[in-house]
Amino acid sequence: MSNALQKLTDVLRAFSDKESKRCFTSAVILAAGIGSRFGNEKGRKQFCPVCSVPALVHTLRAFEASDYITEIVVVTRAEDIRRCEEYRDEYGFKKIKSIIVGGDDRQASAKRGLDAISDEAEFIAIHDGARCLITPEIIGATVKAAYGSGAAIAAQKSTDTVKRVSAGGSVEETIDRETVWLAKTPQVFLANMYRAAVYTADKDHFRGTDDSSLVERLGFKVTPVDCGSENIKLTTPVDVHVAEAILRYRNGEES
Repeated sequence: MSNALQKLTDVLRAFSDKESKRCFTSAVILAAGIGSRFGNEKGRKQFCPVCSVPALVHTLRAFEASDYITEIVVVTRAEDIRRCEEYRDEYGFKKIKSIIVGGDDRQASAKRGLDAISDEAEFIAIHDGARCLITPEIIGATVKAAYGSGAAIAAQKSTDTVKRVSAGGSVEETIDRETVWLAKTPQVFLANMYRAAVYTADKDHFRGTDDSSLVERLGFKVTPVDCGSENIKLTTPVDVHVAEAILRYRNGEES
């Protein structure tokens, strides 16, 4: 293990004794995606109305309400900066530190968000803006788990039988679903751990499928936190109807 990684490990040991302590935690909300699978006629998914409220506003409300989040950085497209500023003012979001322009892809946008958080930040929580059914409870549980282990992600245990399929399209094996988790967000890391992972990936020209994969490749263990099945991400137009049904269910309304 390199000296830099050994130092991070030592810091983790120190934090593991302070799980009950609230640490300075910055949330980076990624809202710069084009959402090609969502359909242009619907507009970009992070701004699509869900029960008459923009999806991104639902997301920001949860992070604003969480006692475990100190500040919020919103990463979006240049043409959407003003719209996000209007959301901040209209809905009274006090934790938003800055609204910045994202990069060419998700990983680049997350890196820009990392560079924009406060120097005092001890932990960073990365979240997809279109995952608008996130709750303060899921945020808190994931952050607390990260306090203990240094890295934690919201996830869902698989309830389906999982098959590994060959490139030719035939089933090769059945995987024990007890070992399969579906990665969600937020994904929360010790800030310096994530910083090391992001800049190492950049240097190595490595593109991960999520933020956790960047940390995993450095050898750090990531703790999954079961967030259930409701923490969905808007990917296709039908997901809006599912999200609205879940919100109505939460509010005790008839579907």
